[in-house]
Amino acid sequence: MSLRPVESRRDLRAFLALTDRIYGADLRFVPPLRARVRAWHRRGVRLCLLERGGEVVGRTTLHTDAALDAKLGTAAQLFGLTEFTRDAGEELLDGICAAGRAAGRQAVFGPVSLLPNQSGGVITSGFDERGFIDSAWNHPYYPETYDTYGFVRRFEADTWICPVPEHPVFAFDDSRLATERLRIHRGDRKRVGEQLPILREMLNASFAQLGYYTEISAEQLAEQTDGLAFLLDESLLLYLTKAGRPVAFVLCLPDISRFVAKVRGDLHLVNQLRLLATRSSHRSEAVLIIKGTVPGEQGHGYMRLLSRELHAGLRRGGYQALRSTYVERTNPGSAAQYVAMGGRPLHGYTFYEKTLT
Repeated sequence: MSLRPVESRRDLRAFLALTDRIYGADLRFVPPLRARVRAWHRRGVRLCLLERGGEVVGRTTLHTDAALDAKLGTAAQLFGLTEFTRDAGEELLDGICAAGRAAGRQAVFGPVSLLPNQSGGVITSGFDERGFIDSAWNHPYYPETYDTYGFVRRFEADTWICPVPEHPVFAFDDSRLATERLRIHRGDRKRVGEQLPILREMLNASFAQLGYYTEISAEQLAEQTDGLAFLLDESLLLYLTKAGRPVAFVLCLPDISRFVAKVRGDLHLVNQLRLLATRSSHRSEAVLIIKGTVPGEQGHGYMRLLSRELHAGLRRGGYQALRSTYVERTNPGSAAQYVAMGGRPLHGYTFYEKTLT
């Protein structure tokens, strides 16, 4: 067996359909949006298939990123959207490593789709718990395969789930609002295009120190938030300005994971209309996509203020639980708010790296 590129529409259908065979009707797995994968393919991202006897048994992407190379300190062959049947993992990883060597790369790193600040990763525990949008879910044999092959875990983390508190958990002295010239802004479906650049500026500043994070471009953010206005619950997008300067933000979305899993990631027009017609039924849980405070303003309690307002919005909206995308275990301060809410880790989470010789 060897990896070969996706070249035809038939190949692309086979690439997308592999997860249907690996996961079947298991709704714990939430596939990537098919439109996004097709867009990556049109943009020139190398999608690859592993076949045995004419049957696809594995898939991956092969790509590179100079900014992430600088962060990792090595020239890395990146791979993503990586899925494989139980008996094909070693051959797939052979192909990924061979591609990295052929390209003169020093290491392989992934799975990232397309970068770790976008999506990717492998769950290493919590397999009984369903996955959700912008997070991974996989069979237990996935981490076993990477570990056995000699990959090293990088940026180990956890996803979290928290009950929405019935009463305020976080206190903030509201007299500071006037004293420090603080103003809370909420999401606006009609002004999302104006608000996204403000969020991107804070996002890049507040996450710059993380070992996996590379600056997200306007194009990448637009791709990641495509359809945001369609899904947005305006009370769950909050940002704080101090004397007119943005200093902190939090973005949550209603959890549409079960719907996306049922339609296998295919949000074509008819399914979009179905989602729109039933979106009120997808508001029992929310997903915290991202939050942050810009350097120089951290430690002042501003995230506690936004969290207080966020929880009030969740209560008003009738949400019962809040899920969070992965939080590194080296960042206990970020997880402390989930602990205060009575939350618990949901999935162990990691990326993998292997040095090439």
